[in-house]
Amino acid sequence: MPARRLVTAGLVTGLAALAAATGCEGARVTPDQTVSGMPGLAWKPCAETASSSGFECATLRVPLDYAAPDGRKIGLALVRLRATEPGRRIGSLVFNFGGPGGSGVTTLMQAAHAFSALGGRYDLVSFDPRGVERSSGIRCLSGPQMDYYLAHEPSDDTRMEKSLVAEFTQGCKREAGWILPYVGTVNAARDMEALRAALGDSRLNYLGFSYGTHLGAVYATQFPGKVGRMVLDSAVDPSVTLLDMAKTQSLGFQKAYDDYVADCAKTRTSCPLGADPAAVKAGVLKLLDSLNRRPQKQGGREVTENVARAGITQALYSKLTWPLLTEALNEGKKGDYSGLLTLADQYAGRRPDGSYSTLQFSLPAILCADTTDRPSVEEAEKLARRLRARTPVFAPTAASAGSCSVWPVPGDDGARRVDASGSAPILVVGVTNDPATPYQWAPRLAGQLRTGVLLTLAGEGHGAYGQSHCIDDRVNAYLLEGRVPAKDTRCA
Repeated sequence: MPARRLVTAGLVTGLAALAAATGCEGARVTPDQTVSGMPGLAWKPCAETASSSGFECATLRVPLDYAAPDGRKIGLALVRLRATEPGRRIGSLVFNFGGPGGSGVTTLMQAAHAFSALGGRYDLVSFDPRGVERSSGIRCLSGPQMDYYLAHEPSDDTRMEKSLVAEFTQGCKREAGWILPYVGTVNAARDMEALRAALGDSRLNYLGFSYGTHLGAVYATQFPGKVGRMVLDSAVDPSVTLLDMAKTQSLGFQKAYDDYVADCAKTRTSCPLGADPAAVKAGVLKLLDSLNRRPQKQGGREVTENVARAGITQALYSKLTWPLLTEALNEGKKGDYSGLLTLADQYAGRRPDGSYSTLQFSLPAILCADTTDRPSVEEAEKLARRLRARTPVFAPTAASAGSCSVWPVPGDDGARRVDASGSAPILVVGVTNDPATPYQWAPRLAGQLRTGVLLTLAGEGHGAYGQSHCIDDRVNAYLLEGRVPAKDTRCA
């Protein structure tokens, strides 16, 4: 599906993209880090961090099926960094960094420094949602199988596309069929309510990015009276269809790519394939076409058009990573695809040992669980062909929009209806040139939430917080002091 290939599949903010570029790996929760009974949690130093890091880990037990609360339980992995000013502590601030399927435990450990202004008065808390990494993470294919799958899907050959999607889906059913019916966002919101209670907070203070905005909106709709100070950055519109999502994101990434090329040609002496924007675009299309016709080997691995496109996509999440794309494309035109391959691995969650995080598996599982929309592979490929003229680089990704058509679990539209009636004000933030969650989704989400307040950043990249003092000042003022910015405030 399109979102598996484009929505925040790397991680959801420029902060996380930079963390991935440094090669950081998150800590893992060991079996002895279990919970005591609710509402208390047994926090212990996280196993794979230095004792001086301050991060604590625990596991929260929740029902697999909320319709059978006394039945099977699963564990949710948690991480916490205590407030540095305990005398002025407000409570906990819970994060979801997106995906769906991104690891909150790993990302908070990598990026907590970016929230130091909030960490004085809040305990910073995050978690791996159900079906993600340490929380009964979904796995469908082996490392080598995923290498092949990501190198060849999406395909413009309908028969091959159907075969690839079917193999992936059957792997998910075989390896994780027991949890697939229960990983939707409605259940994740219930988990977040259990987390709020376990933390001992009367209300949930929350900062969600990308898919985390959807999770926050669903929580606020289910538990409006429990909403504290909530900020939703890089908003998702939960009402869009899968085909609309594919179209909007393909065009969004093309716009970010166009901006990158214009910037590269104007300001970079090392711009790949020439200093003229049209020449650069023609050269990149030539490179992709060459890899489509004749894939190349790099370090024993196959580099296809899809791999190169994934590398380009990863670098477009943040303007800070544009120079990495310039370097990778410069290398690519000389026959060295290592830079594009490294970016593609960051995008896909591939580790140096050849294994994958659960992102590429839990992401489609959650998306398919959250909707009854089931466009066919043929419909998705027809959309991809229609988009070719407008977005030649990213149109092929729309062919993945038919993946849910063979998903083994029927979807539920409960997560698509949000209103947050009766909640405290919810700050919805959008970036005008966001490639992954295009800006038009932010005012739409703010409009659907009856207590939504729109805040806009005129700029590039996925994720507004950390890009602008204007944005940061207003977000921090709300989270720390409860001051709601004027509606439709716009920052440069």
